[in-house]
Amino acid sequence: MMPLIQVDLRRSVFEEKGKGISDAIHNALVAGFDMETTDLFHVFRPHDEGEIFFSPTYDNRDRRDLIVISITMVNMFSPEQKKKAHKELTKRLVEIGVRRDDILVCMVENNAENWTLGERS
Repeated sequence: MMPLIQVDLRRSVFEEKGKGISDAIHNALVAGFDMETTDLFHVFRPHDEGEIFFSPTYDNRDRRDLIVISITMVNMFSPEQKKKAHKELTKRLVEIGVRRDDILVCMVENNAENWTLGERS
């Protein structure tokens, strides 16, 4: 079952790197979760200046352009797979110029009965 990805970021970052961020996320999840390459469902929510608030120094970080990546998925992946996906995601985002301190990922799991792809009941 494919994850649903939602990405909140500044509009200027989206305009500059949106496609690259999407590719990095997708390729990281394919590698980390052994997903099929056709499992691609990303929703980007670009925000204007002043619409995203965050602590620039929480946990001794140096945040400047926070990118919040929410991954909603069926509870079917092991802790090792999740760690691998996190590592792959960070590596691939850094490769396209995203600062490590600007990455915030939250994986939210639920059960398969909470999903539908438009099937008739």
